[in-house]
Amino acid sequence: MRLALKEAEKAFDEGEIPVGAIVVKDQRVIGRGHNQVENLNDPTAHAEIIAIGAAAGEVKSWRLVGCTIYVTLEPCAMCAGAIVLARLSRLVFGAFDPRAGACGSLMNIIQDERLNHHIDLTSGILSQECSGILKSFFQTLR
Repeated sequence: MRLALKEAEKAFDEGEIPVGAIVVKDQRVIGRGHNQVENLNDPTAHAEIIAIGAAAGEVKSWRLVGCTIYVTLEPCAMCAGAIVLARLSRLVFGAFDPRAGACGSLMNIIQDERLNHHIDLTSGILSQECSGILKSFFQTLR
């Protein structure tokens, strides 16, 4: 999660909402990402999407079975869907997102029994640090 926080710091420095993500397989980082929505003018350029794409490129497969994604903020519906579609095995996130979180807050896409793939979930890891960087970012905007 500390590596995901480093990615969030990059987003902060770039003026993006500070969310970071990493994908790990066999204790090795195979994908990294941070929010780049504003800089790329792309509504899909969330940290998770970028990290998943990098990981898929690294292993040369869209199937990321056996991989864990670490994210500083609870994924939204789009990112939760991508996590399921990529067949990631586990999601670990830091801060809950009561307004848009789709992995427990508003809904739980990654563990929906109607879907063909389910993700192991661990939440609240380094939640103080993960929510702290978000609070700092939004305070600078005010």
